[in-house]
Amino acid sequence: MQQTRELNSSSSNSSKHSSAENQRLRDKHVRDLIAEKRRLVEVPYTASLAHTMNALVANHVVAVPVAAPPGHWIGAGGSMIMESDKQTGAVRKHYIGMVTMLDILAHIAGDDQMDGGDVFDLDQKMAVPVSSIIGRCLEGLSLWTLSPNTSMLDCMEVFSKGIHRALVPLDSHMENISGVELVESASSYRMLTQMDLLRFLKEHESNIEGIISRPLSELGAVTENVYAITDRTKVIEAIKCMRATMLNAVPIVTASNAHEEDHKQLINGRGRKLIGTFSATDLRGSLLATLQSWLPLSALDFTEYVSKGPLYASSDSPRQLVTCLPESSLTEVIDKAVSKHVHRVWVVDQQGLLVGLVSLTDIIRVIRLSLQSESQVV
Repeated sequence: MQQTRELNSSSSNSSKHSSAENQRLRDKHVRDLIAEKRRLVEVPYTASLAHTMNALVANHVVAVPVAAPPGHWIGAGGSMIMESDKQTGAVRKHYIGMVTMLDILAHIAGDDQMDGGDVFDLDQKMAVPVSSIIGRCLEGLSLWTLSPNTSMLDCMEVFSKGIHRALVPLDSHMENISGVELVESASSYRMLTQMDLLRFLKEHESNIEGIISRPLSELGAVTENVYAITDRTKVIEAIKCMRATMLNAVPIVTASNAHEEDHKQLINGRGRKLIGTFSATDLRGSLLATLQSWLPLSALDFTEYVSKGPLYASSDSPRQLVTCLPESSLTEVIDKAVSKHVHRVWVVDQQGLLVGLVSLTDIIRVIRLSLQSESQVV
């Protein structure tokens, strides 16, 4: 009886310690997440797509806001996000939208005649102003700001619903507002992304050890519906698939011997041998002339070529597949996502067959749900 009481007491103390650690994280705000963030990288509305892609590569980012003179544009999703002079309050510029590499790919793949041959002029496509492609992809149809006063849990809620990034005003004119806004005016902004949040969580992992030490399968973190291309899919076909489904990356799996399998379309990748990843981010590193020549060739060959190119030049070895097992801990997956700077980790079984994926959205969702349920218990 005495031993039982001691065990119960020990368990209770451990639970209280875990709750106290979690509370430290819940007490954080968006302002804590952007403390080390650098100046905002942006492009003017007149910039060409080629210039925009160069900005993405040079600054190692996957998205940039587009700035225009005030009073001439309606912002994406009806947003009115302005940069104003700190002293006078006069509006200097209007952020009219966000452009990602997927927007650029959607534009490239938008012509039905695109076949990688002479009919298609990539240079001409990349010469159009960036303002003309805002909203090509679903994410670009809205532009969000997050108040610095937003709580950690509320920030996690935003990023757990598929919003990948938001602008944070450094000196908001709406000091008492927290959460997501479409209207804002500030003298400067910082970009906060899902990856920034994940890095912050990793740095404070001792506060959530009880959550992230658990296996993926127990947390419900694995998305089992996973669409893939095969090793016979061409680059141009892969780009068109990604454009149609608004996916930033797709796994490459071994093609089956079935004659009816269409390599121009996405297939159900579950249960197939995983052999590569085709990502919109990879295409940042390919020079336009090089991309032109790769369009009619194998997406798998292209990913192997890119892994040895300038985008991964700092790495000592060619890029490897980033995978985990269903029984892997969430800690392991977070470590891989942050260290390899990937936005999803493929889940495979012991034979290397694709089981599903864990995205940054999934990771943030399950951590938030666990924090929320623990706070309600307390």
